[in-house]
Amino acid sequence: MSLYPDRRDGGRALAAALSKYEGDPQLLVLALPRGGVPVGFEVARSLGAALDVFVVRKLGVPGHEELAMGALASGGARVLNQELIAALGVSEASIKAIVAKEQRELRRREQMYRGEVPPLDVRTKTVILVDDGLATGSTMRAAIVGLRQLAPRQLVVGVPVAAPETCDELAEEADDIVCAATPHPFYAVGSWYEDFSQTTDQEVRQLLEACRDRPPEHSTSAL
Repeated sequence: MSLYPDRRDGGRALAAALSKYEGDPQLLVLALPRGGVPVGFEVARSLGAALDVFVVRKLGVPGHEELAMGALASGGARVLNQELIAALGVSEASIKAIVAKEQRELRRREQMYRGEVPPLDVRTKTVILVDDGLATGSTMRAAIVGLRQLAPRQLVVGVPVAAPETCDELAEEADDIVCAATPHPFYAVGSWYEDFSQTTDQEVRQLLEACRDRPPEHSTSAL
């Protein structure tokens, strides 16, 4: 049932679908860690773009942390699902505590992935936001809100696979969206990869360093 052997292969398929952006000197790929980074690496290398991370943290419902009631993104953006919060009776104090905790983790991850290297300036840039897939789209929505605050010239969303309805919904929030595949029924993002093992922090750093150290088209595929 899978479409791709792994995320790197999904990234190559996405890069082909994004080929109209190749050669844009103001092109920048921002990958959502961790799973979006191997995808973004292949997109950046193929299109000749710089690569950086755009960190997003899920805000989990207290006691049911796997259920997202919102998300935070680099740049200070916050997205909350007010309907879900009201339905579950989550208090303002609980929300503030969870937001504070995830803000600390967001800053820690940015430091871990980027070190002392400052984030890339997105002003005047065409930015492609990349992840390994879209299910509900809550994480990508937070990333879009956060990135809009930084004033890119154009904001593009790109994923190797997405739920059809989510791809349609996000098309109204981004300037362009490219979902390389939109299978139905969708099930889950991981269903479409043979290898969907967790991307490690070490791999994230390695791929980012590879894009910084040499031109994308010459980056080694042995990483």
